[in-house]
Amino acid sequence: MEDLTKKVSYIKGYADGLDISPKSDEGKLIIKLIDLLGEAAQRVEELDARVEELEDAFDELDESVFAIADDFYGDELDDEDGDCDEDDAIDGDYDDDLYEDGSDYFEIECPNCGEDVMIDFDMIDDENSIVCPNCHEEIELEFDCEEDSEE
Repeated sequence: MEDLTKKVSYIKGYADGLDISPKSDEGKLIIKLIDLLGEAAQRVEELDARVEELEDAFDELDESVFAIADDFYGDELDDEDGDCDEDDAIDGDYDDDLYEDGSDYFEIECPNCGEDVMIDFDMIDDENSIVCPNCHEEIELEFDCEEDSEE
């Protein structure tokens, strides 16, 4: 963003070299426009600095969340290279052996966004619905229960 400030300074210097009269209507307009450009460039620089600070804070939070998830889930989230990294969690690249322990997880496709969603029976509310973690829309679930089942 330093380029923007330098460009505005160049334009201001160029206008000063042209000896634009602040008494004419055109001169007043040009001077005000150059001042406005300077203020806008300064504001853009401030916003850019704040965005960089937020990116740093986000990266720290992101690392903390994955460290907590790794501590909580341990080896369950490990992939082929033996670590739980952000790409695995974001892409949904889950280990196929993860749910073979008899847990009550199953996978469905969200009808709203089309993404695959892993569901635990504990996540389902009383109306047999859940909220999609991707699009945040409600998904209504229908179950075919056999009467002679043990549960």
